[in-house]
Amino acid sequence: MRYSYDLHMHSCLSPCGDMDMTPNNIVNMACLLGLDIIAVSDHNTARNLPAVFAVAREAGLTVVPAIEASSAEEVHVLCLFERLEDALSCSDEFYEHLPPVINRPEIFGEQVILNEKDERIGTIDKLLINALDLGMNALLETVRRHGGLPIPAHADKSAYSIMSNLGYIPEEYGFHCIEVKNPDIGLPFKGRRITDSDAHYLQDIAEPIHFLELPEKSVQAVLALLSK
Repeated sequence: MRYSYDLHMHSCLSPCGDMDMTPNNIVNMACLLGLDIIAVSDHNTARNLPAVFAVAREAGLTVVPAIEASSAEEVHVLCLFERLEDALSCSDEFYEHLPPVINRPEIFGEQVILNEKDERIGTIDKLLINALDLGMNALLETVRRHGGLPIPAHADKSAYSIMSNLGYIPEEYGFHCIEVKNPDIGLPFKGRRITDSDAHYLQDIAEPIHFLELPEKSVQAVLALLSK
């Protein structure tokens, strides 16, 4: 069957994410739009995913655990996981590799952790939009060690992408899938392509116009398809 998806959006934990991007608002908007599968992929962290999962469970929405990581080369990588706990453990390791730069909310925006009632339960001190001190090889090894599937994010973008910063997609990185904004763009990659919204605002979450052909609506089915 075909299932609609949007596997790249940010909650209010990302400093660039709008404060209306709360777990309940994200899940409710996805349901209103008619999406089947989503992923909330904040910059270098997964700390809002427990709340997203709790809300989505009640709504019957499938959520893929995700993080948008930034390598030392400032290449953004969409990291998808089968289990929430794997995303959280990878998130904790990523935090140790962020530079010791404290977020300044008045400049970059707040980094707010919420519970399933959209109540503030904490903040993150380090600025999440900085690059990790992990080069691409080390980043990919870390993600895969935690059971994750790394996918170059917005590969056709003019900044913070594998094409803009490296100029090509090295075969030795072992990517089976890339994310592109324009599915018809000519990139030197023969594998699968997905298109997501990269939404930072509720109104930018994707309409159900992109689909995956899956045997069932599950995280396992999504990862199995995108990893081959």
